[in-house]
Amino acid sequence: MAQSWKEAKIEAEKERCELVFHDFDRGSYGACRPDKRQGHFMCGRFVEHHCISMPARFSEEELEEKEKRFLEENPDWQKEA
Repeated sequence: MAQSWKEAKIEAEKERCELVFHDFDRGSYGACRPDKRQGHFMCGRFVEHHCISMPARFSEEELEEKEKRFLEENPDWQKEA
């Protein structure tokens, strides 16, 4: 797992993934393909994590700005999970 958007982009390039994400439940970043959901199993049930995913083609600065704008426009998003 990556610790920043920059590291997530490096991981995406290495793994040839289309998306990068910030997993708020784990406090980490990473790269994935569109069909991959982030989460874990608990008592035999899949629990999806609270993530912001974006195309890996965006620059690190664009990713940070888009995330910042999303969180400002949706202040209760993190509380909804």
